[in-house]
Amino acid sequence: VTVPKRVSIRVAEDFVAHKQAWIATTLIKIQKRPHSLCVIPKRSAKEYKENKERAYNFVLRKLEHWNAYYGLSWNTVRIKNTTSRWGSCSRKKNLNFNYRIIYLPNELADYLIVHELCHLKEMNHSKAFWSHVALALPSYVALRAHLRSVQ
Repeated sequence: VTVPKRVSIRVAEDFVAHKQAWIATTLIKIQKRPHSLCVIPKRSAKEYKENKERAYNFVLRKLEHWNAYYGLSWNTVRIKNTTSRWGSCSRKKNLNFNYRIIYLPNELADYLIVHELCHLKEMNHSKAFWSHVALALPSYVALRAHLRSVQ
Protein backbone atom coordinates (compact mmCIF):
# COMPACT_ATOMS: atom_id res chain seq x y z
CA VAL A 1 0.00 0.00 0.00
CA THR A 2 1.31 3.41 -0.93
CA VAL A 3 0.32 6.06 1.58
CA PRO A 4 0.59 9.81 0.92
CA LYS A 5 2.73 11.68 3.47
CA ARG A 6 -0.27 13.63 4.72
CA VAL A 7 -2.17 10.42 5.63
CA SER A 8 -1.47 8.70 8.93
CA ILE A 9 -0.63 5.01 9.15
CA ARG A 10 -3.76 4.49 11.25
CA VAL A 11 -5.99 5.91 8.47
CA ALA A 12 -4.18 3.69 5.94
CA GLU A 13 -4.68 0.61 8.12
CA ASP A 14 -8.38 1.43 8.51
CA PHE A 15 -8.70 1.85 4.75
CA VAL A 16 -7.06 -1.53 4.09
CA ALA A 17 -9.28 -3.20 6.71
CA HIS A 18 -12.36 -1.64 5.12
CA LYS A 19 -11.29 -2.84 1.63
CA GLN A 20 -10.13 -6.29 2.78
CA ALA A 21 -12.81 -8.23 0.86
CA TRP A 22 -12.13 -6.31 -2.35
CA ILE A 23 -8.37 -6.83 -1.97
CA ALA A 24 -8.82 -10.59 -1.48
CA THR A 25 -11.13 -10.88 -4.52
CA THR A 26 -8.79 -8.83 -6.68
CA LEU A 27 -5.75 -10.88 -5.66
CA ILE A 28 -7.57 -14.08 -6.64
CA LYS A 29 -8.44 -12.60 -10.04
CA ILE A 30 -4.84 -11.50 -10.60
CA GLN A 31 -3.48 -14.93 -9.66
CA LYS A 32 -5.85 -16.62 -12.15
CA ARG A 33 -4.72 -14.39 -15.04
CA PRO A 34 -2.10 -15.82 -17.38
CA HIS A 35 1.04 -13.71 -17.14
CA SER A 36 3.43 -13.23 -19.97
CA LEU A 37 7.00 -13.68 -18.88
CA CYS A 38 8.99 -10.53 -19.27
CA VAL A 39 12.42 -9.79 -17.98
CA ILE A 40 13.12 -6.10 -18.02
CA PRO A 41 16.63 -5.04 -17.10
CA LYS A 42 17.16 -2.19 -14.72
CA ARG A 43 17.54 1.22 -16.27
CA SER A 44 21.11 2.23 -17.00
CA ALA A 45 22.83 4.70 -19.26
CA LYS A 46 24.82 1.88 -20.86
CA GLU A 47 21.70 -0.23 -21.52
CA TYR A 48 19.95 2.83 -22.94
CA LYS A 49 22.83 3.66 -25.32
CA GLU A 50 23.05 0.07 -26.51
CA ASN A 51 19.32 -0.26 -27.19
CA LYS A 52 18.11 3.21 -28.17
CA GLU A 53 18.29 2.60 -31.93
CA ARG A 54 16.77 -0.87 -31.63
CA ALA A 55 13.91 0.60 -29.59
CA TYR A 56 13.44 3.41 -32.12
CA ASN A 57 13.11 0.95 -35.01
CA PHE A 58 10.81 -1.28 -32.97
CA VAL A 59 8.54 1.67 -32.10
CA LEU A 60 8.44 2.88 -35.70
CA ARG A 61 7.35 -0.58 -36.92
CA LYS A 62 4.64 -0.73 -34.25
CA LEU A 63 3.46 2.81 -35.01
CA GLU A 64 3.24 2.00 -38.72
CA HIS A 65 1.27 -1.17 -37.99
CA TRP A 66 -1.25 0.43 -35.63
CA ASN A 67 -1.50 3.70 -37.50
CA ALA A 68 -2.83 1.77 -40.51
CA TYR A 69 -5.89 1.40 -38.27
CA TYR A 70 -6.05 5.00 -37.04
CA GLY A 71 -4.54 7.09 -39.85
CA LEU A 72 -3.02 9.75 -37.60
CA SER A 73 0.06 11.92 -37.96
CA TRP A 74 2.75 12.96 -35.50
CA ASN A 75 5.84 15.16 -35.59
CA THR A 76 8.73 13.31 -33.98
CA VAL A 77 9.30 10.03 -32.20
CA ARG A 78 11.85 9.99 -29.41
CA ILE A 79 13.24 7.17 -27.34
CA LYS A 80 14.06 8.16 -23.79
CA ASN A 81 15.48 6.67 -20.62
CA THR A 82 12.63 7.73 -18.36
CA THR A 83 12.24 6.60 -14.79
CA SER A 84 8.47 6.48 -14.37
CA ARG A 85 6.79 6.60 -17.79
CA TRP A 86 6.47 4.11 -20.59
CA GLY A 87 5.36 6.76 -23.06
CA SER A 88 3.95 10.22 -23.57
CA CYS A 89 2.45 12.44 -26.24
CA SER A 90 2.98 16.20 -26.29
CA ARG A 91 0.57 18.86 -27.53
CA LYS A 92 3.03 19.36 -30.39
CA LYS A 93 2.26 15.76 -31.45
CA ASN A 94 5.64 14.41 -30.39
CA LEU A 95 5.60 10.80 -29.25
CA ASN A 96 8.05 9.65 -26.58
CA PHE A 97 8.69 6.07 -25.52
CA ASN A 98 10.84 4.42 -22.89
CA TYR A 99 13.60 2.36 -24.52
CA ARG A 100 12.62 -0.59 -22.34
CA ILE A 101 9.51 -1.07 -24.51
CA ILE A 102 11.59 -3.65 -26.43
CA TYR A 103 11.52 -5.93 -23.37
CA LEU A 104 7.75 -5.88 -22.94
CA PRO A 105 5.55 -8.75 -24.10
CA ASN A 106 4.18 -7.94 -27.55
CA GLU A 107 0.62 -7.29 -26.32
CA LEU A 108 1.85 -4.72 -23.78
CA ALA A 109 4.04 -2.95 -26.35
CA ASP A 110 1.01 -2.83 -28.66
CA TYR A 111 -1.12 -1.37 -25.87
CA LEU A 112 1.50 1.29 -25.18
CA ILE A 113 1.74 2.26 -28.86
CA VAL A 114 -2.05 2.41 -29.28
CA HIS A 115 -2.40 4.40 -26.05
CA GLU A 116 0.01 7.10 -27.23
CA LEU A 117 -1.44 7.13 -30.76
CA CYS A 118 -4.89 7.79 -29.29
CA HIS A 119 -3.51 10.81 -27.45
CA LEU A 120 -3.03 12.37 -30.88
CA LYS A 121 -6.86 12.44 -31.03
CA GLU A 122 -7.60 13.09 -27.35
CA MET A 123 -5.01 14.71 -25.09
CA ASN A 124 -6.64 13.33 -21.96
CA HIS A 125 -7.98 10.12 -20.47
CA SER A 126 -11.65 10.87 -21.09
CA LYS A 127 -14.30 8.35 -22.13
CA ALA A 128 -13.72 9.47 -25.72
CA PHE A 129 -10.01 8.66 -25.40
CA TRP A 130 -10.68 5.18 -24.01
CA SER A 131 -13.26 4.51 -26.72
CA HIS A 132 -10.53 5.19 -29.33
CA VAL A 133 -8.21 2.75 -27.55
CA ALA A 134 -10.99 0.14 -27.31
CA LEU A 135 -11.56 0.24 -31.08
CA ALA A 136 -8.21 -1.47 -31.65
CA LEU A 137 -7.74 -3.17 -28.27
CA PRO A 138 -11.03 -4.19 -26.63
CA SER A 139 -9.07 -5.82 -23.78
CA TYR A 140 -7.23 -2.58 -22.95
CA VAL A 141 -8.34 -2.62 -19.30
CA ALA A 142 -6.50 -5.89 -18.60
CA LEU A 143 -3.50 -4.78 -20.67
CA ARG A 144 -3.34 -1.49 -18.78
CA ALA A 145 -3.40 -3.30 -15.45
CA HIS A 146 -0.72 -5.70 -16.60
CA LEU A 147 1.53 -2.87 -17.80
CA ARG A 148 1.16 -1.10 -14.47
CA SER A 149 2.38 -4.26 -12.71
CA VAL A 150 5.59 -4.34 -14.79
CA GLN A 151 8.57 -2.54 -13.30
